[in-house]
Amino acid sequence: MIYIETGSQDVFTNFAVEYYFATEKPLPEPVFLFWRTTPTLMIGKYQNTYEEIDRAYAEEKGIEVVRRMSGGGTIYTDPGGWQFSFIRKGEDEAIDFTAFISPVIDALQALDVPAAFNGRNDLVIGGKKFSGNAQYKIRGTTVHHGSLLFHTDIEEMVRSTTVDPHKILSKSIKSVRDRVTNIADHLPTPMTPDAFKTHMVSYILGDHKGEYVPDAIDRQRIKEIAQERFCSWEARYGADPRFRLVNTGRFAGGTFRVQLEARHGIITDAAITGDFFGNEEAEQISRRIIGAKLEEEDLRRHLTAHGTDSAIYGITGDEMIQTILYVQEKK
Repeated sequence: MIYIETGSQDVFTNFAVEYYFATEKPLPEPVFLFWRTTPTLMIGKYQNTYEEIDRAYAEEKGIEVVRRMSGGGTIYTDPGGWQFSFIRKGEDEAIDFTAFISPVIDALQALDVPAAFNGRNDLVIGGKKFSGNAQYKIRGTTVHHGSLLFHTDIEEMVRSTTVDPHKILSKSIKSVRDRVTNIADHLPTPMTPDAFKTHMVSYILGDHKGEYVPDAIDRQRIKEIAQERFCSWEARYGADPRFRLVNTGRFAGGTFRVQLEARHGIITDAAITGDFFGNEEAEQISRRIIGAKLEEEDLRRHLTAHGTDSAIYGITGDEMIQTILYVQEKK
């Protein structure tokens, strides 16, 4: 097995490393990565971003949003946790987690952590989840990756993935704490995150230690893949399936309610209602935003092109955009 040190906490770079060595530069042996990220929300390949995360909170806190190449649910990662990846050539088309999860469980049990597999895609300690796993198949190669909650900020995890603004966060956090756990809480002897990484990498590689250090050509191509496949707006939001969105904002000028349909992150139909006062251009708002990306800059461009951003008394263009993108209604 060959180990690659990604040397980065940038999630787009790390996913690009996976993709590069799975598709463009296959190595003669299976590849193993062990990495972590800045605060990040990882969306499953088939999920709708707007249904899974609190986008306004994520943007306020600088939490990255990325869409994985693999399916499964949304997970939150930060420097208090770790990610691991296996890249193997010649695997069959069936999704099978066991072969990749077993060495991780063995490495944890060597630390006297009673880790176990729940039979689907999670690793648990005493029934509480600490690891989610996913796979994707590409060009005859299997990429398996998983998360490890080591000392992850559980409260931030809940806040960034709680979409409903009416949920009481304290109860949500308690509920999550009843279902998830950090590995650090189960270690007989405390370890630093870096010492934990050293143990996991050494144990999983065993006597079959090899390492590949990406050169300048590798790093340049990885940078390009990060932008093309993971970092761009199209990669993160443009893959969203068709969905319907209803948001309401309450402002000095009255209630502004937007109902819209979107496909691949582009507005395909819209209706604007409310008890506001507007000029003739206000009647055209719903038509003006059709074709816009669900993204601030593009929405602003569509609204300002015809002066629509100032068409409603007491409600600014920015407030319209905030209502379209984020749930504004408060009880």
